[in-house]
Amino acid sequence: MLTIVAFVVALGLLIAVHEYGHYRVAVLCGVKVLRFSIGFGKVIIRWRLKDSPTEFVIGAFPLGGYVKMLDEREAPVATEERHRAFNTQPLRARAAIVAAGPIANLMLAVLLYSIVNWGGVDHPKAILATPPAGSVAERAGIAGGELVTRAGFDGAPSHDVESFEDMRWLLTRGALEGRDVRLAVTYVSGAKARDILLRLSELDVSNADAQLFRDIGIAGPLTRPVIGEVVAEGAASRAGLRQGDLVLKVGGELVVDGQQLREWIRATAKSGEPAETRWTIERNGSSLELLVKPEKKLEGSVAVGKIGAYVGSPPEFVTVRYGFFEGVWGGITRTWEVSVLTLRMMGKMLIGEASLKNLSGPLTIADYAGKSASLGLTQYLVFLALISVSLGVLNLLPLPVLDGGHLMYYLWEGLTGKAVSDVWMERMQRGGVAALMAMMLIAVFNDVTRLLG
Repeated sequence: MLTIVAFVVALGLLIAVHEYGHYRVAVLCGVKVLRFSIGFGKVIIRWRLKDSPTEFVIGAFPLGGYVKMLDEREAPVATEERHRAFNTQPLRARAAIVAAGPIANLMLAVLLYSIVNWGGVDHPKAILATPPAGSVAERAGIAGGELVTRAGFDGAPSHDVESFEDMRWLLTRGALEGRDVRLAVTYVSGAKARDILLRLSELDVSNADAQLFRDIGIAGPLTRPVIGEVVAEGAASRAGLRQGDLVLKVGGELVVDGQQLREWIRATAKSGEPAETRWTIERNGSSLELLVKPEKKLEGSVAVGKIGAYVGSPPEFVTVRYGFFEGVWGGITRTWEVSVLTLRMMGKMLIGEASLKNLSGPLTIADYAGKSASLGLTQYLVFLALISVSLGVLNLLPLPVLDGGHLMYYLWEGLTGKAVSDVWMERMQRGGVAALMAMMLIAVFNDVTRLLG
């Protein structure tokens, strides 16, 4: 139920803001708006504001909306109202009305990110866990326990790192943009501070999924290797492990953090059936040795080891909060960065450098809506901001039937002094509909594959 409610609220808000952008600017330009609709199909609710010519409606099919304006191309317009028709407006007014929808979504994202920045968020500290063998971080010399204080792209100015999420976002951009990242780290143990260069430009980023961060070697912050909730009749339970046990060694090797232990457990099934291994644990101040044999499980087509217990304690947290102007600037910056990254990924998919599996549809969005809402208001607001940016950027693409396609027509009109002919308009609209339908089919196929996988 939470997933459905969170999804409906997200869709309703984002569509309403988008269409309100078109509506508000149309009214400011003197255009008569006949209908403002959230959703398509059968009208469920309708109302009018006092002295307003606009009918506001909510349709039965919620995946979209529209603003219907007075227009001579759609129906005859009385002579005395011709000046209020959309098609009679100067080019700059028509372009402003069309661009207002996507811009409203981007402005909403700035506001949402700003609210999150003002309210403050508890994030894990940027303390690095032990990276998996062969990862970029492991090759760079990261061992685990390093506190990242500053970070930046190689050859560019660095900035203070407030939290693990701050660093993770930089790593995401670096990997997808093919840029190396330089970290300045210190050690809690008192070891000498140093710089670390992560060569992210060497990564294959055709799929921007969880495996990407495993390849980087920085999937999560440092956590103590503590056993959490133990599943009855699982491998951990059979071995005698209990909740609260601190794992010190596995097979004689020192265990530094929870991620290191999780990766070791997963890797036990790579070469067949996992073997029984001696674990050294600390329980109530005493040292014990137990024999643990992970179980072989399939994640999709990949065999991994599992012990039937949560591994790792919560990381150390820090509250990140910004003042009014800092928060707004942070919101603008994050909206810009996400927009650029979205366009870059779309470009990579178009030329074949990134997999079409990265496209997501309504099922995945609904799933993430529910998950983010379950984590609290802050995470839900971040989710809404991300989807709002995606909606704004998508609608600005120069694809017929989208707002960006209409802006493309107006650019042609501005350069040549002539509007696109009806024949070419119809051809491009058909092509745009076909391209959009193909994207939607791929996105839904990816959704189903993810959910069934």
